[in-house]
Amino acid sequence: MKPPADRTALAAAAAPGAVLAAALGGTAALLRATLEPAERAAAWALLQPRLALVLMLWLVASIALGTLARRLWLRHGGAAGRLAETVQVLRLAPPGRRLEAQGQPRGVRALAAAVNALLAEREELLGAIDRRVAEAADGIAQERNRLAALMAELTQSVVVCNLDGRVLLFNARARLQFRALAAAQAEGAIGGAEPLALGRSIYAALDRRLVAHALDSVQQRLARGAAHASATFVTGTRGGQLLRVQLAPVRAQAAGAPALDGFVLMLDNVTHDLGDEMARDRALHRLAEGQRAALGNLRAAVELLDEPDLPPPVRERFFAVVRDEIGTLARQLQEAAAAGLQAQKTRWPLEDMLGADLVDAAVRRLQAAGGPRVGAGEVDPALWLRVDSYSLLQALAHLAGRLAGEYGVARLTLRLQPTATPGDGKAWLDLAWPVQAMSTEAVSAWETEPVVADGQAQALSVRDVLDRHGGTLWFERGRARPEAFFRLLLPQAVGAGAGATAALPLPDSRPEFYDFELFGRGAGGGLLERPLAELAFTVFDTETTGLDPTGGDEIIQIGATRIVAGKLRRESVFEQLVDPQRSVPEAGIAIHGIRPEQLADQPTIDAVLPAFADFAADTVLVAHNAAFDMRFLQIKEARTGVRFEQPVLDTLLLSAVLHPGQGSHGLEAIAERLGVPVLGRHTALGDAIVTAEVFVKMMPLLRERGLVTLGQVLEASRATWLARVQY
Repeated sequence: MKPPADRTALAAAAAPGAVLAAALGGTAALLRATLEPAERAAAWALLQPRLALVLMLWLVASIALGTLARRLWLRHGGAAGRLAETVQVLRLAPPGRRLEAQGQPRGVRALAAAVNALLAEREELLGAIDRRVAEAADGIAQERNRLAALMAELTQSVVVCNLDGRVLLFNARARLQFRALAAAQAEGAIGGAEPLALGRSIYAALDRRLVAHALDSVQQRLARGAAHASATFVTGTRGGQLLRVQLAPVRAQAAGAPALDGFVLMLDNVTHDLGDEMARDRALHRLAEGQRAALGNLRAAVELLDEPDLPPPVRERFFAVVRDEIGTLARQLQEAAAAGLQAQKTRWPLEDMLGADLVDAAVRRLQAAGGPRVGAGEVDPALWLRVDSYSLLQALAHLAGRLAGEYGVARLTLRLQPTATPGDGKAWLDLAWPVQAMSTEAVSAWETEPVVADGQAQALSVRDVLDRHGGTLWFERGRARPEAFFRLLLPQAVGAGAGATAALPLPDSRPEFYDFELFGRGAGGGLLERPLAELAFTVFDTETTGLDPTGGDEIIQIGATRIVAGKLRRESVFEQLVDPQRSVPEAGIAIHGIRPEQLADQPTIDAVLPAFADFAADTVLVAHNAAFDMRFLQIKEARTGVRFEQPVLDTLLLSAVLHPGQGSHGLEAIAERLGVPVLGRHTALGDAIVTAEVFVKMMPLLRERGLVTLGQVLEASRATWLARVQY
């Protein structure tokens, strides 16, 4: 697509005509002022029949001189501007590229030769610097390689994220585990996108609320001066898997920086472990039930042995021994059955937590829910609990919500103390409120209701949560003070300082997949105010049956890749053919090479578009001639329910911003200017990768023009004439 004619060139072309017109007008005015009326009349009578000839001569002379002036301007006047744009590109281009000045004026050729000499000197200096840096980095590289080897051998999955939840680092074990999770929940098949990738949000796999809760717990412990702090939670995936996740902080090293730069997640899939243990418990319970029936039969048989012909002393001793043994065996089996059943109810991954931390978290959680005022009462500061804090807080929030909704309770108090029996390993957590008339039966029935959290009913009841902890709940009215309260019996942690953890993993360790430049990126601020270098981008392209999105043409292929921290992530791609459910014109096949038989067994856009939206979530979209591709996506919004509401950047418009004097802003022309090799054109993924490489080259050029933030770049794009193109 060519830009409109240069306004300066148009002015140069029009200048001779204007000068000639001004000369003719000035001559006429001078004659009119110096001639007598009779002479003017005679001159007009002489000129009037020849006026058309004069105008024709003026027009021919203007066109001839204007064409000459325009060519001279384009050759001499505009050469400096084009040269400046090319020099700007060459400053950031790979070594070896030089200015081409063939056919340019002598002065421009001399300037190009001087610039080429400076480029050669610059390359020599940069080469020397690179050699020095490489020598200095050898030792660091060796240490990183050792650490990378150690991380690769870890049997535990490790993922490091920044505070926005963007993945900065992961090891091979984590990649395999997330692939397995995606396979278990039948995801990741469409588009071939990796479920775990640098720059992708971890919240696509983990509940944001769980991570926020764990981070809050860690920050509380750090605020109390703990040298090391971590939090552990268990979560289920959409595929029915159970993950135990340990979260540890990565602290900022710079003075004045936030307390945390990010966090480390260590993940274990405990689905099979818990399943095996529960199966063993069920088997033990079945065994105990079977043995109980057998013992009953044995007891009856022994009683039948009471024959009259046996000597009474022998008979009595025999029955005494048998009855004693049967009783002992019955008690043992009954105890085993009870223990197995109790373990089946209560076994759940519980973690140590300081009781004061739990109360503080509960106060904040209940206050944030907007219900009754909540305060902390008597809390033993040295008491440690062993709890699943997330589900326990949900249970407390449910009870508080019922109290406020049913009885209008306006004030709640949380208390935590060890039980009155020393050494029993239990603690009392009380949720108290001023006493008022209420039904004991109705309040007690809340224990068996499904817990309601964030407006949604959960699978667990309050009783289920307490069963996990091996605890109980009861409703009481205070005797010493006018109040009522729910009392939760919870297990204490074993040993003092139970929350201490091992030393944090080194924040600069290097697994197989990493990018430490992402630490501290995206720590806040509106999206439009953030620099491009801090954002993640999804660069995409589509192949279609034709060029008319409103006339029935359909998408037949979507390809995309990611840019994170200014780097193209080739390992993170999305590529999927789409069944258009219509014919594919031969004219299009000649361009993209996709034949109808290749599309016959492919998913439709209804399945592909949600998968692509998931791949592009929390990123800025980038495309070349993006208005065309976005129109195809927007037409499908009502049908698929998928909306792409994130900002969109267009390399076509950005080229017009950076190089307004160039004759073409097509993708191949831009790639040639920026030194990007063009491979795989007219495949969706191939075009997306070329567009991504072009955009990476453009980012420093935009920064040099003062276009740093996303908002500034979008505003500059909208101001170009190419932004008027509509589809």
